Amino acid sequence: MPPPAAQPGVPGGRGSKVPPARKLLCMCSLSLCLTYLCYSLMGGTGPGSLRSPAALPGTAAPRSPAALPGTGLPGPPRSPAGFLGGSVAPDPSAAPARADNSSREGAAGAWPRTPLAPGEVITAQSGAFERDPQESSTTDEELSRAGSPGSRGGSSSSSTTPDYGEKRLPQALIIGVKKGGTRALLEAIRAHPDVRAVGTEPHFFDRNYEKGLEWYRNMMPKTLDGQITMEKTPSYFVTNEAPRRIHSMAKDTKLIVVVRNPVTRAISDYTQTLSKKPEIPTFEVLAFKNRTLGLIDASWSAIRIGIYALHLENWLQYFPLSQILFVSGERLITDPAGEMAKVQDFLGLKRIVAEKHFYFNKTKGFPCLKKPEDSSAPRCLGKSKGRTHPKIDPDVIHRLRKFYKPFNVMFYQMTGQDFQWEQEESDK
Repeated sequence: MPPPAAQPGVPGGRGSKVPPARKLLCMCSLSLCLTYLCYSLMGGTGPGSLRSPAALPGTAAPRSPAALPGTGLPGPPRSPAGFLGGSVAPDPSAAPARADNSSREGAAGAWPRTPLAPGEVITAQSGAFERDPQESSTTDEELSRAGSPGSRGGSSSSSTTPDYGEKRLPQALIIGVKKGGTRALLEAIRAHPDVRAVGTEPHFFDRNYEKGLEWYRNMMPKTLDGQITMEKTPSYFVTNEAPRRIHSMAKDTKLIVVVRNPVTRAISDYTQTLSKKPEIPTFEVLAFKNRTLGLIDASWSAIRIGIYALHLENWLQYFPLSQILFVSGERLITDPAGEMAKVQDFLGLKRIVAEKHFYFNKTKGFPCLKKPEDSSAPRCLGKSKGRTHPKIDPDVIHRLRKFYKPFNVMFYQMTGQDFQWEQEESDK
């Protein structure tokens, strides 16, 4: 008697189809796990590197390995020996576990490094990390003032909007990514009369969730009927609990993610910290676990944030792709009006912020906002934006491009958008 035919759609069955993005994710992770294992056997990391996270001080207790959705295959082990320290995707059947004990070890304490799984990425816990300007320009004192009873909820949008109405929870959030262009996007959308946005970064869904929704609501500016309330906190995109918490607040919340070539983004991230902490090691030192073997240190936050596909996997457990808009950080500079048209369409707004609102500042290297109705000087972003990047060894750049390429391709497949970062690099 012949064996029964496999059911269509059952993992391993005759009719099973593995989504290309997930298949690529699995293949990349397994390949990198094997590479790391070989490196360990050669004596590069020692036996301690193969311990589970439970055996490492200051790390969260491990969860059982999650199966890769749609493949029927188990994920790589949640161990520092596995790529990025864990499985590729969290188990969609369970709410993501909180990563309160993320490791903050790094050179001179300047950089967060974590052995957690990709979904359990960086939550700013240490005082030094929270105060670093690269993570947030908002201090606890500013948040306290903005969230106090009777406050106006921080600086908001158009000054022509009267200060009356009511404070509402945001209907749209700019959730990332750090050093991608989120401040430029926020300033541009605030020029729209139907948008009111808090100027400070509330960090509600990563650092201040225990303060409650009423505290968060009080952070917001007052809005009239028909206006949209917004806020931006770039670290939400890489915070494990943020998708679940935002979904719990309002499952129809619209999400905006500004993404940028991850290699350029990592260098920009490093540059900002270097300006505040000139004693930190070079980019080349921080980027590698072992440069001779070409082993990239993906636990370094500057590298890890740019693995967009892994972070996005966490968000897609709670929000459909139709509720997430991906804005190109590069095109936000070269064609700000075009990108802002997409943002306004996504938010259901009339296209008011247009070409006439932008002036390209050649000194800064990016557009500045101007008011078409008057002759006042264009308003540019602060001196912390547009810093000159340090010179990086071309070999390091090349290795990083190779590291990110499969994840970029996966991200293109998941979003249905080709950001052409590889094409940009080949043109240089």
